[in-house]
Amino acid sequence: MPRKPKKGYFVRGQFVAEGSELDIEYKRELKGGIETSKTDLKRESAEVQALGEALLTLRAEARERLQLPDQLTEALKDLGRITNFEGRRRQSQFVGKLMRKLPPETLDAVRTALDEQARGPAQATAMLHEAEQWRERLLADDDALGAWIETHPGTDAQQMRALVRQARKDHQAGKPGEAPRQGKAFRELFQRIREQLSVHGDDDHADQASAQAREEDA
Repeated sequence: MPRKPKKGYFVRGQFVAEGSELDIEYKRELKGGIETSKTDLKRESAEVQALGEALLTLRAEARERLQLPDQLTEALKDLGRITNFEGRRRQSQFVGKLMRKLPPETLDAVRTALDEQARGPAQATAMLHEAEQWRERLLADDDALGAWIETHPGTDAQQMRALVRQARKDHQAGKPGEAPRQGKAFRELFQRIREQLSVHGDDDHADQASAQAREEDA
């Protein structure tokens, strides 16, 4: 009596019998791969939904530049109006569903816009700290004014020198044991420094953009 052929399948030319140790190992690997894939998809879905919710914090003009689909734009407006917890949860899921339909390049543009907006306040804070440091240096060091004018040639040197001189006088006019006076010159000096730092920062951004454009043309 002929033997029944074993049930199984071939993997890279090798026969794998059903129920064998190799079969069990292959099925375990396959199951693990499916579970990993589902986990990755769930994580990506949550990330895209959170990205959609973050769009509510994006400035109107920046959101308009993204040219999002009308349906998504309306869904975001509704999400912003809903205060009920369950209603907001459902609307967030709907926004996430619409976000997943966007092409990858649009999702990347959304991430870039949010990152740029987030960097804005940090840059402004850093500029304020730098302005404060320069003011302290100008008031404490006679050579600092020359260094400032050298790095910021657009400065009105005569005006800056007069502000520094007056701010020092105000500082010295305080009574012993009292905090130094912070007169008009002290505040105006800070304002002039901040203005120049802002202009200098804009020039840096313009230089970077020009360099990038030259590279692209090349």
